[in-house]
Amino acid sequence: MTQRINVFITVKTYPTLSEKYVETVCTAGITESGHWIRIYPVPFRMLEEEGQYHKYQWLSLPLVRNDGKDFRPESYRVVSTDDIVLGQDVKNWDERRQLIFHKSAPIFHNMDDLIAQAKDEQILLSLATFKPQRILDFVIEPAESNWSQDKLDKLAAKSRQQTLFQTPEEIKKEFRIVRKVPYDFSYRFTDETGKERKLKILDWEIGALYWNCLRASNGDQAMAVEKVRQKYFDVFVQEKDVYLFVGTTLAWHKRAPNPFVIIGVFYPPFQHQQSLF
Repeated sequence: MTQRINVFITVKTYPTLSEKYVETVCTAGITESGHWIRIYPVPFRMLEEEGQYHKYQWLSLPLVRNDGKDFRPESYRVVSTDDIVLGQDVKNWDERRQLIFHKSAPIFHNMDDLIAQAKDEQILLSLATFKPQRILDFVIEPAESNWSQDKLDKLAAKSRQQTLFQTPEEIKKEFRIVRKVPYDFSYRFTDETGKERKLKILDWEIGALYWNCLRASNGDQAMAVEKVRQKYFDVFVQEKDVYLFVGTTLAWHKRAPNPFVIIGVFYPPFQHQQSLF
């Protein structure tokens, strides 16, 4: 059954390729009732310019449970992208804190507790806010620099089959492929037990930052990734109050010992406790 739900967007992952939807983005956020919700797939770059939403914005969407394709209880899909209504942008960090923390599910400090709830068939938790005890490092590792040619060929063929009545200009506009970031970025951190973890960061923001840094570095990749590190470690970890929005992937939710990845980094300023006197 379709429901129109208001969602405060906190997560947009970097686009990936889907053989069915071309470029898709996993979006997640907090509902007005304070519950996490995942919206997938969203062909973000196919939306008209005025329909492209961003983080920390309210959206009103016609949604239906993704039953049959996704067992995770937080997962929904958009019935019609034409009916997405963009709402208020929330610029203030204190307002963002209140919306994310005031009503939402508890903030996790123990990764084993989080994994246990993901594996519990009665809960199947797949989205959460996690507060690391200490972030130890920002890890940069080389990755494949291009998408799979086999997948690109399949998408191109599918695009041609489905656009027989479109002009070449319309086909070109629809079939756009986002550049693949040639690095994997991760945080290495401890939780409240002192146990060390390493989780990959899939946030759209970090992918966009890499490309901006590459342009600013005149194509020097080593300089670009160092600029990314400076922001995500030197600035965020040293100067901000970092929380991690974490989520599971459908393919690995039940199979991986730790199915979580970082789908968003929340970095408000530290709150200074006011004097009681």
